[in-house]
Amino acid sequence: MHAIRLHEFGPAENLAYETVDAPEPGPGQVRIAVAAAGVHLLDTALREGMPGPFPAPAELPTIPGREVAGTVDALGEGTDADWLGKRVVVHLGMVPGGYAEFAVADAVKLHEIPAGLDEAEAVAMIGTGRTTMGILQFAELGPDDVAIVPAAAGGIGTLLVQYAKNAGAVVVGLAGGPAKVARVVENGADLAVDYTLPDWPEQVRAYLDGRAATIVFDSVGGDTARAAVDLLGKGGKHLVFGWSSGGLHEGEALTYTQEEQAERGIVSESVLGPAMLQKAGGDVRNLELRSLAEAGAGRLRPAVQRFPLAEAAAAHRALETRGTIGKVVLVP
Repeated sequence: MHAIRLHEFGPAENLAYETVDAPEPGPGQVRIAVAAAGVHLLDTALREGMPGPFPAPAELPTIPGREVAGTVDALGEGTDADWLGKRVVVHLGMVPGGYAEFAVADAVKLHEIPAGLDEAEAVAMIGTGRTTMGILQFAELGPDDVAIVPAAAGGIGTLLVQYAKNAGAVVVGLAGGPAKVARVVENGADLAVDYTLPDWPEQVRAYLDGRAATIVFDSVGGDTARAAVDLLGKGGKHLVFGWSSGGLHEGEALTYTQEEQAERGIVSESVLGPAMLQKAGGDVRNLELRSLAEAGAGRLRPAVQRFPLAEAAAAHRALETRGTIGKVVLVP
């Protein structure tokens, strides 16, 4: 089979398209003929050998990738025969191996792909979608809300815009550059603005006409988050799940002082990690089920950008330079 292998930590060019033996499923496992493999920004850090939520590979070479979808074509010993031939999607967890034409997975982790959802979309929902569902556990959105979504053209941002609109909220989407702003408009935001322009907060204030934002979904941090938080009214929520543009303190939720937070009556909360898992009852599979159900019912539709498997290095470079729109997926 063809696969992407990493022989040495470093730049995207270290991702090599090679021919290797196809894996065989062990007891309780299946082999999947991969139709789509997810690429995450975390993959670029692991490629560099940097620590993160998942450990960097202990041994090289390795096949990166932890999100795959395709058709079950072989079963390991003791695996339920009903899985054979089914379209499935799975998050592999701590074990990589997704950037390939075939991958193995534990059967207990599999989800059958809902009818009407293609494999690339299913990959987006098993990773990006489950994170979005986790974030939304901290937000009870309704018609009284005004939601600001920075990075609204990204994978999570796209889904947050759709969910908030479905809940009846007014949605303001922020994106960098005219092309991404246009995509946010197509996605249904009430207002889409280019946050690279210095007057974007004034554009939002003019549109809201005295109404204050009630929630900011923040994955960017830095000056953009600071300006978005300034648009929050009393009792507003600032939910943090990333800081791609940096912050006052790397990894911390606050982009302003605790004194200001108390004075304005707003709440800033980091929603990743243990907090998200606890809300999900200790099992991320609950979030995966909800994510796939939302997509299967047509309520959420992920944005997907496809790259051929052989061009994994180009996909990594595009992610690192913010040159992508939506979830990045490799197609064998």
